[in-house]
Amino acid sequence: MDFYFLDQKIYFWLLVLVVVLVVVGIRNLWWRKRTQAKFSDLELLSKLAPSHSRFKPIVKIILMVCCLSALCIGLVNPKMGLKKATLKREGIDVVFAIDVSKSMLSEDVLPSRLKRSKQLVSELINELVSDRVGIIAYASSAFPQLPITTDYGSAKLFLNALNTDMISSQGTAIVEALNLAKTYFSPKDPTNKVLVLISDGEDHDSGKSEVLDAAEALLEEGIRILTVGVGTAKGGPIPIKRRDIIQSYKKDADGEVVITRLDAEILEQIAANASGKYIDASNIKTAVDALLSEMQSMEKKEFDAKQFSEFEDQFQWFIALALLMLFIDLFVLERRTLWIRSLDLFNEKKHATDV
Repeated sequence: MDFYFLDQKIYFWLLVLVVVLVVVGIRNLWWRKRTQAKFSDLELLSKLAPSHSRFKPIVKIILMVCCLSALCIGLVNPKMGLKKATLKREGIDVVFAIDVSKSMLSEDVLPSRLKRSKQLVSELINELVSDRVGIIAYASSAFPQLPITTDYGSAKLFLNALNTDMISSQGTAIVEALNLAKTYFSPKDPTNKVLVLISDGEDHDSGKSEVLDAAEALLEEGIRILTVGVGTAKGGPIPIKRRDIIQSYKKDADGEVVITRLDAEILEQIAANASGKYIDASNIKTAVDALLSEMQSMEKKEFDAKQFSEFEDQFQWFIALALLMLFIDLFVLERRTLWIRSLDLFNEKKHATDV
């Protein structure tokens, strides 16, 4: 049977204090005996204090030493034996498809549509416990940014790295994100699956029917779609910045400033075709709460189970022993116990008669 101590080995140093207390206790007994010898001889003292015991002070020291030693070992927390445990992980698979087209630079919602999207996803990840997450970035095309994982730290790193320069060819093709998401999830995985599509809804490269057909295809694969609209119906220009300073705004072929607007209608239809829900991101907290509510309503299924062995704690036995020693010490007085005295273990009555 294996036996080892945990990292609390530092408590072994408390045994030094126990040794010090033993030395102090023995020195105290020696001082008392020496002082009594100066006062009178032992025979006279036994007559003056017939109930005084010479052995019980030693017994009390032994009890206190055992008590403190057991307490120190209990604090070290020794472990012995092995027990098997199974760690099960349950949750759902969540993939975030985030629009990184140039229109997401618009600041009709502060600090910008893209930054608002990243803040929303980051806060949502903070609320997740055992769900797996993945990230897709898309503009005129889509590519996997992060495969499905339970590593939330990595998810945030990849999330922060998203920018509108990741995809050279610009435009927005929502259907590309939907088609990639379809292959992102494993069909053999028993977990419930949800795609969170975050966009301003503008789609310059896909037909409406094509997008809705792609959404229905995801539903057939057991994938629900929650859409999140980022932006305003009034819209705003697309700034062109240099070192975070606005130099100008994007213009069309006629030299007019391009105004990009939130198209909530297409996002609502995508959600409806995939048994999902449309959520407005104008308020991040409200949007996060709505997404969490939808995810928590989905049944969480087991996707991982690991067996591991660990040593069993044994500290409780030593703490119990320390308490027992302390309890016994309360009833051990320094005077002789009457029933033990009646046994005359040391022939005291015979000696008294002879005198």
